[in-house]
Amino acid sequence: MEKFSKLLSSAIPLIQENVDTDQIIPARFLKATSREGFGEHLFKDWRFDEYGEPKSNFILNDSEYSGSILVAGENFGCGSSREHAAWALVDYGFRAVISSYFADIFKGNALNNGLLPVQVSSNTLRELLAVVQLDPMTLLEIDLEAQLLRVNKIGIQEHFEINTYKKTCLLNGYDDIDFLMSQIDKVSAFERKYIEF
Repeated sequence: MEKFSKLLSSAIPLIQENVDTDQIIPARFLKATSREGFGEHLFKDWRFDEYGEPKSNFILNDSEYSGSILVAGENFGCGSSREHAAWALVDYGFRAVISSYFADIFKGNALNNGLLPVQVSSNTLRELLAVVQLDPMTLLEIDLEAQLLRVNKIGIQEHFEINTYKKTCLLNGYDDIDFLMSQIDKVSAFERKYIEF
C-alpha cells in the first residue's frame, strides 16, 4: 500500500446519507478478484444513465469538484460487507473519506486497503459539506500522525480516532503481511529465547 502521512487536497461533497456498499459498487461488478478497475464502476448507477451517459446532476460528474477526499453524509458504507467498495474508492483516486459515522465493516475494509476513514462530529460534517459546496477549491488537511483534520478556511481543527495498529500500517504503507514481516527480527528473537528446537 501507499504510505499515508499527511494529505492536503480539495474535496468532493456527497451529501447523501446512508450510502450503502451496493450504491458504492453495485453487485453486478463483483466478478473480478483483482482490485484494479473497480473505480470505473464507482457509484455506477448514480453516475450514469441506462445508456451509459454521465448524469449531469451527480457530484462526481461536476468538473468544478475534484480531489482525493470524499466528504460524505452520515452512515457511509452501510449494508453488505463487500471489500470491493473500498477497492472502488481507492481505484477511483480517493485517499480518505470523511463522515460523521461509518459502518464498522466498511471502516475495517477501508483501513485494510489504504483508504483513511475520518470520523468527525455531525456539526463539523455539516460545516465541511457547506464550505466545500460553496467553494470547491477549499483545501482540507488530514494529518494522520497527529490524528487531526484541519480546514483553515473556516477554522476547523478536529481530532479523529484510529486504531493504533491500523495507524502504524497506514503510516508505513503496510498491509497485514507487510507488518508481520516488519516484525521478523522480534519473532526470531522470541523463538531463540523461548522455543526449544
